[in-house]
Amino acid sequence: MAGRIVHLVPPASGGVVLGTGIVSIGWSLDGHELLSHLFLGLAGAVWIGLAILLSARVVRDRARVLGEASRPPALTAVAGTAVLGTGCSLLGWDRTGIVLLAVAFCLWLLLVPNILRHWTTPTVGASFMLDVSTQSLAVLAATLSPPERAEWLAVAALVLLLLGLAAYLFVLSHFDFHQLVTGRGDHWVAGGALAIAALACGKVAVATTGFTSLHGLDGTLSLGALILWTLAIAWLPFLAIFEIVAPRPGYDLRRWSTVFPVGMYAVSSFVVGDLRGSDALIDFARIWIWVAAVLWAAVFVAMLRRGAALFAEVGANR
Repeated sequence: MAGRIVHLVPPASGGVVLGTGIVSIGWSLDGHELLSHLFLGLAGAVWIGLAILLSARVVRDRARVLGEASRPPALTAVAGTAVLGTGCSLLGWDRTGIVLLAVAFCLWLLLVPNILRHWTTPTVGASFMLDVSTQSLAVLAATLSPPERAEWLAVAALVLLLLGLAAYLFVLSHFDFHQLVTGRGDHWVAGGALAIAALACGKVAVATTGFTSLHGLDGTLSLGALILWTLAIAWLPFLAIFEIVAPRPGYDLRRWSTVFPVGMYAVSSFVVGDLRGSDALIDFARIWIWVAAVLWAAVFVAMLRRGAALFAEVGANR
């Protein structure tokens, strides 16, 4: 029975950590520290549980896991780890953030070449995880750079930001826009990927102000963050409208890839709004974090119900 349960946890399950972690960061930026700590603790517990289960899967069925690791959803492991590290850094746990940055970067180096070798087109929403995973590393590196006084982290974050933007354009150029109708939740990443790019750009802008050799880039990066945020928001009406036109009821693991973009819209709006001194963006963020929290709760409850049903089914078939 244990073996069958282990195989019910695919690499894309990192989306649970990613969605929960980004809502935690949103609560922190809005000053709701208790809620932030609760969500971050849950994200950390899920991360540890998934690490154990996926390790067990590698031992039991290495070939199958390697096959799944050649597809973009596996990059949720990178992004989830990096987002968890960013949440820890916001609490002042910089050493934990550094360890998680190292883990996320090693996973990125391991997964990305293999995924690119098996790349398929047209691309779907999950394909944008190529950008999201890269930008999540940029966000964490830029977040850690000022407290660690590490200029090399700011430079690395800038390089990752640019790589992520190139990845976004690469995926978008082959994107199947019919996914707005047929996607099972991951189509939202088309907008969320730009939102995390805006967040990364804003974080790098802040990081560069502390280093003489990078001074002067902050103004350009600040403007870039606003442009990327505007482009990300431009996706939102279409994503919302197509949810009404083509409703997709029922639980699907890919719905966590809806939770993440919705939460990321709030987080990026907090950071870009603060950077640009825009009360309108911050007001939007304070409303939108509640939208993200409600969506998170709905998907989380649906996941628990699906998990209970699967557990009962496995038990009945013993």
